[in-house]
Amino acid sequence: MSNEREPGWDTLTERLERHRVAAHAQGGQMRIDRQHGKGALTAIERVLALLDPGTFREIGTFTGIAIDAPRDALVAGHGTIDGRPVLVGAEDATVQGGSIGSAGMAKRARLASLALQERAPLVMLLDGAGHRVSSVPERGRPSPTDLALLVDLAGQVPTIAVVLGASAGHGALTAPLCDTVIMVEGQGQLFVAGPPLVAAATGEQIDKEALGGSHVHLASGVADLGAADDHEALALVRKLLGYDFVIDARPPASDRSLTELIPANQRAPYDMRDVLDAVFDADSVLVMQERYGASLLTAFARLGGESVAIVANQPIVRGGALDADAARKAERFIGVAGTRGLPLILLADNPGVLPGAAAERAGALRAAANMFMAQHRHPHAKLHVTLRKAYGFGSSVMGQNAYGHQTVTLALPDATVGAMPARGGADAITADAETRERLVELELGGPWRQADTMSYDEIVDPDDLRQALSDSLRLASNRHAPGR
Repeated sequence: MSNEREPGWDTLTERLERHRVAAHAQGGQMRIDRQHGKGALTAIERVLALLDPGTFREIGTFTGIAIDAPRDALVAGHGTIDGRPVLVGAEDATVQGGSIGSAGMAKRARLASLALQERAPLVMLLDGAGHRVSSVPERGRPSPTDLALLVDLAGQVPTIAVVLGASAGHGALTAPLCDTVIMVEGQGQLFVAGPPLVAAATGEQIDKEALGGSHVHLASGVADLGAADDHEALALVRKLLGYDFVIDARPPASDRSLTELIPANQRAPYDMRDVLDAVFDADSVLVMQERYGASLLTAFARLGGESVAIVANQPIVRGGALDADAARKAERFIGVAGTRGLPLILLADNPGVLPGAAAERAGALRAAANMFMAQHRHPHAKLHVTLRKAYGFGSSVMGQNAYGHQTVTLALPDATVGAMPARGGADAITADAETRERLVELELGGPWRQADTMSYDEIVDPDDLRQALSDSLRLASNRHAPGR
């Protein structure tokens, strides 16, 4: 005989719907309107805009209801981007300032553990005040935090943090532990502690934007990309994750010859961005951390539809000389490229590691050595091109050295390689006129002596470079074929 006091399915589903309505109310209409008034989307709107339509499946919907904190200020779950599974968490600024409560901590850890277990990318959308001061953690066994789990994720699956509002404390630490950080300019801020705590601790009076706005962190190297608004930031996430698969080839964005873009005069500057547009597929080049370590470009792109990672000297900034920031940027980027399984293309045109007292104090030597180790250890295909010059350790860090695991090492006909520029070398040894002239002649002799000893696999016509790189990628693809 059934217990008449037990609720029937109608009662149970009504209760479920009541709790769902409470969770979906977010922080109430007034706070939602305030979020929209800033030109920002709400947390759930951001998640739905990021994922393929109709694919979001939420987890942890009913956390926080007992304390009147719908979803405990974190929308979490999974869906797809271009048909591929992705895990996503979005701090909800309309609920207690997007602060992190006990249930929110558990959800963050659950997302990170699922990402590791299922080998799915993790995207965190940050817009919160850090730990909730009023939250009293329950007594119980210690458990992993999401920060520790993000460390475990490094090198395993792509992780992306998008800073869409003020993000402080624990939440802000999510960003530098991710592979890629995107900030909405004028709207997103990152800081260890907000202005009131800064004032209390140091006496410094500063507003949120000056303390940790995008202009700060795009220059500091904490952020990789800036975006004009929420929609552009979420589109960048989709583009970044899109480099994990092959698409149809496109012609380059520019049809200008490299002979027009690269001056034969070794001292004349040019913009490496123009070279990338002339070599790689149209609309595929995405330059990372362009405002940090600006004498070097790091970028994702496609070549004949194949995704690649690019490290290229930027001659319009200090002649492309490598400083500490540029080398550190490259080291980290090469590591991310290795995680993503991407071929690495190194385009060299630099006078070496930046000399001088300031460079020494900044640790340029150590940073360049770490960059050298990163590119030497890159586990996937590696293609080097000397576009014009590569002197001293500047050639080594850019992968020019023979037997550095390159699939191919190429040079344009104007390439020069040596311990240092001829004029500087002659001055360093106080060379006589005859020796000085001989050093200059060797420098102007081009890459032929290196080609004679197979230091270069081939010297190519500038107009053949795109095809030479594409053909070499085809060779490299064989190493990961089934049964190899």
